[in-house]
Amino acid sequence: MSENKVESLIIIGSGPAGLSAAIYSARARMEPLMIEGEEAGGQLMTTSEVENFPGFEHGITGPDLIATMRKQAERFGTRFLTRNVTKVEFDKRPFQVHVGPTVYQANSIIISTGASAKYLGLPTEKQYYNRGVSACATCDAAFFKDVEVGVVGGGDTAMEEASFLTRFASKVYLFHRSENFKASKIMLERARKNPKIEFVMNTVIEEVLGDGKSMTGLRLKNIISGEVSEKKLQGFFLAIGHQPNTKIFSGILDMNEAGYLKTKPGTTFTNIPGVFAAGDVQDPHYRQAITAAGSGCMASLDCERWFEAQEEGSYV
Repeated sequence: MSENKVESLIIIGSGPAGLSAAIYSARARMEPLMIEGEEAGGQLMTTSEVENFPGFEHGITGPDLIATMRKQAERFGTRFLTRNVTKVEFDKRPFQVHVGPTVYQANSIIISTGASAKYLGLPTEKQYYNRGVSACATCDAAFFKDVEVGVVGGGDTAMEEASFLTRFASKVYLFHRSENFKASKIMLERARKNPKIEFVMNTVIEEVLGDGKSMTGLRLKNIISGEVSEKKLQGFFLAIGHQPNTKIFSGILDMNEAGYLKTKPGTTFTNIPGVFAAGDVQDPHYRQAITAAGSGCMASLDCERWFEAQEEGSYV
């Protein structure tokens, strides 16, 4: 690849959205260049077991799923650059994508940089991630049948995650640092009425406890009394929000108040023609591998049809 070449398509990001876009775009002979980032693969790279992605009857690990999708994209001609994008310029075509001092040019862009779960900042929560600690109840709840688990958060996501977990767990403790909630009234009332959910107020998590192999509980602190206690739990779910990876697009692409890229309803079009967004970077609602993959397909098809509508009628 050459920095002087004008690519038909550059895909920024390499999770299921970006890889699906790459598969479709490569099969359409757009010869995409994927700048996958130095931590390629997205959130699935930290997911030990994926049981809800169609086509894998007995499940598959997150890294194996990404590796399989990557090989499929490569088979059709996708080229990969395992570096981080440091700056973009979308004010004119060809668009410019900076990777350190090197500039790559493209006539179209698909952004699939994803989102990252927000953490409490405890060293032990990272230590026991996927070993009892999770940031996605929809993904992992089935692994916690008939055991007691905890959820931290005070918004709609926390209420939704706690309610969903009650389908599997024997008991769900919902920890919140105050008595005031950001959750909507209806979601809060629904959680309060669930007999399997117990609210633990004015409480912060000081540490995730474990035996070195998996988590065994939490160390808690009541912020009013100062009392420190330990709670035995086999699962702990972070529900304090996600942060879309959109910093380098700030001031360039339209975003909502939380930083998610805005796309035109029913499409992957951003506010700049020729720039598309797919996956969790523009999806604050579903955040699943399968929905990300689907929107990656949409982005590729949108991009291909957009090219066809241009006067030049070709990819380059």
